[in-house]
Amino acid sequence: MRATLAGLILAVFPFIVSPLAQERPPEPSDYRMEDYRAPVPATLAGARVLTTAETESIWRAKTGVFIDVMPHAPRPPNLPQGTIWRDKPRLNIPGSIWLPDTGYGKLAAVTEDYLRRGLVRATAGNTAALVVVYCQADCWMSWNAAKRIRSYGYANVAWYPEGTDSWERVGLPLAESQPEPRTGEETASPR
Repeated sequence: MRATLAGLILAVFPFIVSPLAQERPPEPSDYRMEDYRAPVPATLAGARVLTTAETESIWRAKTGVFIDVMPHAPRPPNLPQGTIWRDKPRLNIPGSIWLPDTGYGKLAAVTEDYLRRGLVRATAGNTAALVVVYCQADCWMSWNAAKRIRSYGYANVAWYPEGTDSWERVGLPLAESQPEPRTGEETASPR
């Protein structure tokens, strides 16, 4: 009955786009290698896909480790000498660990090591800990990173595909964050 009514409404008012009618791409067998800001699949094999309400519940209960994989814009190489460069602040879910640039389809060995070490720090080495991975809405970076984390043997991976876009839209708090330090960097950034 509900499907028939929805079909009738869309037939009479074709300009109405139902969220259920929006086409999601199928889940690929491998990592996404380009066009990272595009519609993402509705699924991720071996991982739990979270809504904003479910993500908020985990966050409030403090039952998961939150990993933000939003890329970090580098300092432009062509800035004139002496130009002051200020990073654009990244606002993420409070308490998250920001491991930027770890959601690309192919990672350099040093970046993959950075992701692995960041996960060990975040989970205290517990591969059974709940790891919630996110970025922004329609961003393949979080899908790739969650898939990669599963391949490292983490058994309890959750993917939040709506990311900070949806989190902010419903009025949940965001906090300014700095990337976790890489090898050779001084100290951990405040979260």
